[in-house]
Amino acid sequence: MFSDQSLYHYSLLSLFLIGPPTFLACQFLTAPYGKHRRSGWGPTISPPLAWFLMESPTLWLTLILFPFGKNYNNPLSLILISPYLFHYTNRTIIYPLKLYFNSKGGSPASGFPVSIAFMAFVFNLLNAYVQARWVSHYAEYDSDEWFWVRFAGGMVVFAGGMAVNVWADKVLVGLKSEGGGYKIPKGGLFEYVSCPNYLGEIVEWLGWALMTGSWAGFGFFLYTFANLVPRARFNHEWYLQKFGEDYPRKRKAVIPFLY
Repeated sequence: MFSDQSLYHYSLLSLFLIGPPTFLACQFLTAPYGKHRRSGWGPTISPPLAWFLMESPTLWLTLILFPFGKNYNNPLSLILISPYLFHYTNRTIIYPLKLYFNSKGGSPASGFPVSIAFMAFVFNLLNAYVQARWVSHYAEYDSDEWFWVRFAGGMVVFAGGMAVNVWADKVLVGLKSEGGGYKIPKGGLFEYVSCPNYLGEIVEWLGWALMTGSWAGFGFFLYTFANLVPRARFNHEWYLQKFGEDYPRKRKAVIPFLY
């Protein structure tokens, strides 16, 4: 049987190993939900339910694991895990509710493949275990003289990314609620990139990596980048194809002025 330390190390290694093939695969194939929904991926469920189910391990598994860590009663571990839980409370509960209550206008992307939701669920099981176990058990707070400096700097980055992510999601959900199919999002960072929601999430997990100063946080950031940057490119190309000359040509996919 694996010891807990062996299980953690293999899980952390897995987080790094799945990044490169994910990035490579996503150069040629984008997950079939939202704008890219297409047949051939099996049964579907409603997007709000899919988002709730597939993101849920980030909350319940974290809360289950945390009391078993040696740092459970250390205030620093509770402070450090709070931004992570704050993000996933929004992503698991608040965002699906927004989708549900703003879907009355109808949306051309009404189904979310169960197969994709299941893959995301498995990833979130892995990642939640790695992040929660590191913060609650393997981090060494007593000897960490740079904790507050690193936390403060990372928190600024994280908060900025989350603000962009939540704002962009609000804009996109609002356009869906208007009905009549997809529209060109405008204003704010949408004037510079097609996917500020993805940019915001990438920046968030960069902030998390800085806050934790850990391989766990860095691995999560790399995977987020590997997953979202190629999808942003597909989204950008989709906008260009659908709206043609009406779509602003100065916009990049996800990184302002660069990509």
